[in-house]
Amino acid sequence: MKTDLQDLLALRAVVQAGGFREGARLSGKSASSLSDAVRRVEAHLGVRLLNRSTRSVAPTEAGSRLLERLVPALDEVEAALDVVNHFRDRPAGTLRLNVPVSAARLVLPAIITPFLQAYPNIRLEVVAEESFVDMLAAGFDAGIRYDERLEQDMIAVPIGPRVQRFAAAAAPAYLDRAGRPAHPRELLDHACLRGKFPSGNVPVWEFERGEDSLRVDPTGPLQVSIGGAVDLAVDAAVRGLGVVYLFEDWLRPYLDSGALEPVLEEWWPAFSGPFLYYPGRKHLPAPLRAFVDFIKERNEP
Repeated sequence: MKTDLQDLLALRAVVQAGGFREGARLSGKSASSLSDAVRRVEAHLGVRLLNRSTRSVAPTEAGSRLLERLVPALDEVEAALDVVNHFRDRPAGTLRLNVPVSAARLVLPAIITPFLQAYPNIRLEVVAEESFVDMLAAGFDAGIRYDERLEQDMIAVPIGPRVQRFAAAAAPAYLDRAGRPAHPRELLDHACLRGKFPSGNVPVWEFERGEDSLRVDPTGPLQVSIGGAVDLAVDAAVRGLGVVYLFEDWLRPYLDSGALEPVLEEWWPAFSGPFLYYPGRKHLPAPLRAFVDFIKERNEP
């Protein structure tokens, strides 16, 4: 019995993800199918390749030795097969992106539809999260990050707006009641709605005006996870609970409608926009190459 290529790919996915459940989420297959594939490989080789527990999966010594040789070989096989894509009229295959929630909300909506309309044979998978994963180990082709978070040895291409701002805002009713701060330090006396990264870090609020810049660490009645729960903080601000600090583009609809009022607008800090980043391989998968070229064309004046 020969070991099936797909079973070897399943083994790689499980090890790189650190478990069957996460491997299933990242690969788009079921955890049971990945488990069956690993068992088939182990049965064929006659040796245990993974140590399994209820919480984690780790390769045995034999599994580690196998994967040291197997992973580069599988990468080469996938790259070789993908070369065939260049002989198609249109690239085909799956493109997997790992992006922060802000990019999924503010950057990708204007890009995804025209890209997929231009390349109907490409299937796009987008995972939005705030954890800083090892993109390649987790099975992604590319990611979107801001410059200070780019991984080393990656190629970066500008994507989306090149300048963005953070904005502070609150409901007019709240400001009528609590007062309108004239300086960022006055936020220390206000109810502020904070965000928290999965790592546990609660970022301070940064402000700048001309040559002046400062960081404020206010308190308040609500703290939400950055990413999935941010809209809860925005809704609370609209309802008059306190001051929210977020991407200006995220708050713009509420500012334009009057549901929120700008706070300290002359102090809102600007920062550079995000980048699409990907490994500097000689042969990029055809779907990724198409996406990179598409983004570069959009960047042209």
